[in-house]
Amino acid sequence: MTEFARSSAWGAGSAAAFPAGRPAETPADETPSADVLVVGGGPAGLSAALNLARARASVVVVDTGRPRNAATLRSHGFLTRDGVSPIELRKLARDELLAYDGVRILDRSAVARIETDADGFVATLTGRVAAASPILTARTVVVATGLRETLPEVPNLRSFYGMSMFSCAACDGWELQDRPVALIGETSDLADRARLLTRWTSQLTVCTNGADVIDPADEAELVASGIAVERRVIADLDGERGQVRAVRFADGGTLVIEGGFVRPTWHAAHDFLDPLAPDTDADGHLVTDRSGRTSVPGLYAAGDAAAPGPQQLIVAAGQGARVAAVLVHDLLGVRTAH
Repeated sequence: MTEFARSSAWGAGSAAAFPAGRPAETPADETPSADVLVVGGGPAGLSAALNLARARASVVVVDTGRPRNAATLRSHGFLTRDGVSPIELRKLARDELLAYDGVRILDRSAVARIETDADGFVATLTGRVAAASPILTARTVVVATGLRETLPEVPNLRSFYGMSMFSCAACDGWELQDRPVALIGETSDLADRARLLTRWTSQLTVCTNGADVIDPADEAELVASGIAVERRVIADLDGERGQVRAVRFADGGTLVIEGGFVRPTWHAAHDFLDPLAPDTDADGHLVTDRSGRTSVPGLYAAGDAAAPGPQQLIVAAGQGARVAAVLVHDLLGVRTAH
């Protein structure tokens, strides 16, 4: 019988440290503990927390409150919530969690370091809760931290990002269908991203911002299919109130557009796992099996933090739910089809 199965109930001994469902600072004098530490309060993390709570687990969610999609006005493709803002989606999810005992959300906080001990994991916290309870212990950990995002160096790009310039074609292509659109990026997969965007518009110009990232063969194929390739350096974007109107090039030329897409670069946001040394892929995403288990026993990952990386909100939320189900079965030693 596993150690987990010997306990009388989920969260035994942790109720005092984590009062039912209240997002606030931890008041306990002793080191708080939980069955599951969820690092990250986006769709993957909150979905995992909800499903774990329904399995009567004691759960602590640590959330910095700085989601990657904070600039996005509306998210799409999330069943029953198409067009809702990401901030509102997070609020709705948090409100639902308040109905469940044993869930604790630590706001404006972060995990600085996670190590293992004989009973599971020891996390060192920073931020709002660190002064009162800098150490948290947990039997298991779900990493749902997402990714850090770096945009191409175009001065005014942030003024339009999330309003008329986007990074996800599947999320926002519908709103820009059949319009003149620019794709701005400096990565080697730019040609493939351009091919994807032709699903929504035939009026597409790929702007490499001076980077040599599209080879002549790809350029010839794109041009033959009606996609323009613009290699000039971009000076800035023009527009107002979040609506982009033109790409302005360094030589004085302009490209009139009604919206666009940008190819960011993404970076893993899980340095706190360095002591555990989990397996990662070439891009730094956590390598998991199809159920979200990493190479470290008891450590799971869901959402953008796990390979292959960025994905739609509904997919991340689904991964969180799947990880929660697998985690419960694993702790009980029950074989599953996951």
